[in-house]
Amino acid sequence: MTVELRHLRHFLAIAEEGNLTRAAARLHLSQPALSRSLRQLEVHLGVRLADRSTHHLRLTEAGRALHLRAATAMAAVDAALTPGRLGGWPLRLGHAWAALGAYTTPLLRRWHRDHPDTLLELLRVDDRTAGLSTGQADVVVLRGALPEPGLRSAHLLDEERVAAVPTDSPLARRPELTLADLAGQVITLNRVSGTTRRDLWPAGRGPSATVQVGNTDDWLIAIAAGRAVGVSTTATADLHTYPGVSYRPLVDAPPVPVLLAWTDPPSHPAVPDLVALAREVIAEPPARPAVAPPSAEPPAAAPPAAPIAGRLTEPPTEPPTEPPTEPPPPTGAPTSPR
Repeated sequence: MTVELRHLRHFLAIAEEGNLTRAAARLHLSQPALSRSLRQLEVHLGVRLADRSTHHLRLTEAGRALHLRAATAMAAVDAALTPGRLGGWPLRLGHAWAALGAYTTPLLRRWHRDHPDTLLELLRVDDRTAGLSTGQADVVVLRGALPEPGLRSAHLLDEERVAAVPTDSPLARRPELTLADLAGQVITLNRVSGTTRRDLWPAGRGPSATVQVGNTDDWLIAIAAGRAVGVSTTATADLHTYPGVSYRPLVDAPPVPVLLAWTDPPSHPAVPDLVALAREVIAEPPARPAVAPPSAEPPAAAPPAAPIAGRLTEPPTEPPTEPPTEPPPPTGAPTSPR
């Protein structure tokens, strides 16, 4: 049997829906026809791709590996057949939040200078793999462990953690914080792509409650509104300044590894060039402006300005006086000509 593109599209729908009935409805197919397509793909590959029953469907390890490859392959096919894109093949760099922090702009500038014929697109995708598993990106910035099997990666650096607190909070008056300072606080957690979990704190000494969000924008809003505090890395402080949010070093929290990840084989021929350039850029310290913590006391009012020595002053003016009037001439007296 010859495998066709439709088999991969059918499998992707099954993997994304997690249910044969919903996948069949999405594809406008009958459920028996979709089951046959999945079985044909399994026979061709010689592996079982999904454990299925009447109530649930779960991808096997082989199915999860194929999911990543199939998504990449179908994204490449769709890109190749998109009208107007034949003149160039952009390299897509995905991230879920903060990209590479202070290194982001230097990387983009260096790439544009060194590889002018290949456009580098920076894409924010709010999922665990920053668009890699869905074929939306060719190479991605990830933090923490690799979330999918079958990926290749390059470790770039370790980022220190920071606490994000409301600017009017007493915590914002301190130059640095510890995990114990945040114990008992409400913590906001990015459940989709965040690196902070409750187990960051010792058992029994963690946050009092959590506010679950799905992206960095909602995370920042929850903190600025005073609903919670948060934990992130220095990259967030570099790229996500926000009114009402202050960042402080979290001195006793472990750092977070930052990786570049891509598929094997790469979906774009320029992926190795980007990995090499990223390593070069990371080796140079970024330009990061120093931010002084606010003082606990409000600034004193400025004293009134002292008189400037040697200043010329005008004499006080007096009200103008009217010129004196001449008495009227006597009656019958000749008047002098004017």
